Amino acid sequence: MQETDLHDLSDDADYAASIQQGSSSMMGSDSSKRSSPSEPEGAEVVYSKDNVTIHPTQFASERISGRLKLIKQGSSLFMTWIPYKGQNSAARLSEKDRSLYTIRAVPFTDVRSIRRHTPALGWQYIIVVLSSGLAYPPLYFYSGGVREFLATIKQHVFLVRSAEDANVFLVNDFQNPLQRTLSSLELPRVVSVASGPSTPSPVSDSPSNESSSISQVNGRQRLKVHDPARDISIQVLEKFSLVTRFARETTSQLFRESHSNGFGAFEKRYNNQSVEDFSHKASNDEEKTVDEIPVAPDPLEVDKLTLVWGKPRQPPLGSEEWATFLDNERRVMDSKALRKRIFYGGVEHKLRREVWAFLLGYHAYDSTYAEREYHRSIKKSEYETIKNQWQSISSEQARRFTKFRERKGLIDKDVVRTDRSLAFYDGDDNPNVNLLRDILLTYSFYNFDLGYCQGMSDLLSPILFVMKDESESFWCFVALMERLGPNFNRDQNGMHSQLFALSKLVELLDSPLHNYFKQNDCLNYFFCFRWVLIQFKREFEYEKTMRLWEVLWTHYLSEHLHLYVCVAILKRYRNKIMGEQMDFDTLLKFINELSGRVDLDAILRDAEALCICAGENGAACIPPGTPPSLPIDNGLLHFQQDDEVL
Repeated sequence: MQETDLHDLSDDADYAASIQQGSSSMMGSDSSKRSSPSEPEGAEVVYSKDNVTIHPTQFASERISGRLKLIKQGSSLFMTWIPYKGQNSAARLSEKDRSLYTIRAVPFTDVRSIRRHTPALGWQYIIVVLSSGLAYPPLYFYSGGVREFLATIKQHVFLVRSAEDANVFLVNDFQNPLQRTLSSLELPRVVSVASGPSTPSPVSDSPSNESSSISQVNGRQRLKVHDPARDISIQVLEKFSLVTRFARETTSQLFRESHSNGFGAFEKRYNNQSVEDFSHKASNDEEKTVDEIPVAPDPLEVDKLTLVWGKPRQPPLGSEEWATFLDNERRVMDSKALRKRIFYGGVEHKLRREVWAFLLGYHAYDSTYAEREYHRSIKKSEYETIKNQWQSISSEQARRFTKFRERKGLIDKDVVRTDRSLAFYDGDDNPNVNLLRDILLTYSFYNFDLGYCQGMSDLLSPILFVMKDESESFWCFVALMERLGPNFNRDQNGMHSQLFALSKLVELLDSPLHNYFKQNDCLNYFFCFRWVLIQFKREFEYEKTMRLWEVLWTHYLSEHLHLYVCVAILKRYRNKIMGEQMDFDTLLKFINELSGRVDLDAILRDAEALCICAGENGAACIPPGTPPSLPIDNGLLHFQQDDEVL
């Protein structure tokens, strides 16, 4: 592939004109050109800007303001952002939570790019993207200074504008062999994080000997990836096992921004429970802990908890029993009872096509069979209209439609490697693979703002496998994405809020394990990223994944049962994790290797028990709007008997 031409910042008159102004402004700072007590000896502050702000929530009153600095030490440049102390405007955020947003001396050898945003209304802000693809929260410049910030960086590191996006500035993009190697790993696109202090971790297994400056300010060093793509990659955890040395540092603070919904002050725990080691026997691995390292006991007797509150799993819902839930016009008479039954046993595969349409909201529970048939015909026509939008794009149009080419390229690349081990998708020129591609392309036009992100093909695959119909698969996928779409938002707020809620649930239900993660730089819970992003799609066999999904879609006990499933898995393996003193790298590898080895029925019983045990305290851990948060009967896709039908 031909390398993209890059343009130097000197072609931007606005930035060129600001160099002198920026230099004088920054050198005029009180702390410039000299070390301060807060900086290491020999460090020089070359840029300092007050009132640079992070917005953890949608409420303006809860913003966190601080001071942004660029610090030069030797030949290295570092960035810090320190929030002010005692900000009354953010009263609902604790000092502990505020400190989690602190950006501590990040070397620009670890930075891939800086994205500048200039809204038509509002303040300019930047997003700093790290070499791994992770990103810090947006930094808002309430009193200006973005161009001076970039001009100063340009004086000290190699900064060029991306030809693909005029608002993206690439840092130290030299296209060295190491970068090309990591690009071939297809590491993740942008996933927002916030940063905090972490333990230095030199890269010892790098495929390249090229080194970068490492100062006393921060001992971290990370590898670089060239491709400044913007969508999240589902292969993040799989590929991290190859580069865990630097991944540990870049991911160790992912969850920091997740306090964005103001729930950081939550400190409740279940301290009145009996204490007993968690002793599930899911696999031989979990029994082998290091005897000489004591493990903090589980504050909940989860075995007994499961016996009391975790009801035994039932056989899947069959045809005869399904008929008892329907009236003579095939309306579902008691949707709550149906969802409860599915929660405890799932659905026989031959019924899934009919039942999933209800669970996902494609059909209303109170619709008749005749109404559903009419609804199908209307939605099929609607689907064909949307599909025709991209099918009618000529080659000449496509040449001038960059976004379409990018999305089509990603989809073409992903569908040929999605579940190809299944006979349904196996073989060359498989028509079902083509259907997968067509549905995803159509969805990218239906929801043009979200478009396509890697991971969506994993969510669509079982739906197409079950529905066996292009139009119905599309609309069921649309309904699912109404719930899970925030997982793929560019700002990653959906993922942040879920990982944050997961952290609080673990703190509530197993504070020793939570404290262990905290002490070992694992508080981000990033090792659960793949679980949450695609709803455990890679963790279970295909049939078990479908059974888990239909249980989650019932929203019977909680619309966030998937978070309790995460807690249940972590508690099941807590003795091994803590007994073997797993650090982030080891834990990430261990979690990846659990794929296909988790007992689904036992985990669902545990998750049910934990959800009931947590009760209102557990619900309080989960910020409002945390995905999936769509009401079951939302009316977006249902057949409606209104004026337009008449």
